[in-house]
Amino acid sequence: MAKLYFSYAAMNAGKSTNLLQASYNYRERGMRTVILIAAIDERAGKGTVSSRIGLSSDAIAFDNGDDLFSMIARMHAEGEIACVFVDEAQFLTAEQVWQLARVADRLKIPVMAYGLRTDFQGKLFPGSRELLAIADELREVRTICHCGRKATMVARLDENGNVIKEGAQIDIGGNEKYVSFCRRHWEDKMRCD
Repeated sequence: MAKLYFSYAAMNAGKSTNLLQASYNYRERGMRTVILIAAIDERAGKGTVSSRIGLSSDAIAFDNGDDLFSMIARMHAEGEIACVFVDEAQFLTAEQVWQLARVADRLKIPVMAYGLRTDFQGKLFPGSRELLAIADELREVRTICHCGRKATMVARLDENGNVIKEGAQIDIGGNEKYVSFCRRHWEDKMRCD
């Protein structure tokens, strides 16, 4: 039975690396995969999934208005798809999460979504909220805080390395903009003046 999986973590936990490795494993065995990435994330170039350790792959960039079920159904009709991978899944809309659930339920194709659970203010992203609600399996990818405890939160930094406490939920960036912390140290950073 195909399932909708959601692997979530703070920044720099290796989500994209895990996605690329899993897709490679399918392809190595002659199976076709589809990799999707939110079009808003162009850090590695539009339509590219890239990891901090240097792995990358072409992907299909999706926007909020795209019907992912229809897109995948058309591709599947052209040639069997063994698995669908989604990077930056926090940027999915709630409807797109349901479209991916239909891919698993009706097309019987496993869907593995990878993304952040919360933003820099500790709030759920819309896509993550829906995935946490309806995914068949939830998987936490772990990384560590500077103290050695499990990091579950992310803080956004300004150009001087100071923690930003307000602003738009989405601001694309990597190590230069975000730092992962355990809940205790994130709260310390967010509360200090």
